[in-house]
Amino acid sequence: MANNILTLTESAVQRVRHIMELRDEEPPAIGVRIGVRNAGCSGMSYSMDYATEVSAMDEVVETGGVKVMVDPAAIMFLIGTELDFKEEKLSSGFVFNNPNVTSTCGCGESFTVN
Repeated sequence: MANNILTLTESAVQRVRHIMELRDEEPPAIGVRIGVRNAGCSGMSYSMDYATEVSAMDEVVETGGVKVMVDPAAIMFLIGTELDFKEEKLSSGFVFNNPNVTSTCGCGESFTVN
């Protein structure tokens, strides 16, 4: 099931690997955790944090040597999502290409799903 929840582009894999190499805190991170939370003007926003362990109900996606733990509460909102990393002249960041999104706010920070 985890392979259908989230896929990562090569650019996202490279960026996750890079930020994992930069982390210098204890306990060491084993990957990143992705979730959604109620926030923003459209209702929901994505969250991404370092993961130091795999929780019992997490879905684990392993791609290109990196681990992404998907919070169980986020699974139904993320099915089929592609995680990408974009670098442009004035900004860079992770981009969630989520087929479940029905609308987004003007700033692009939050979204709505049906």
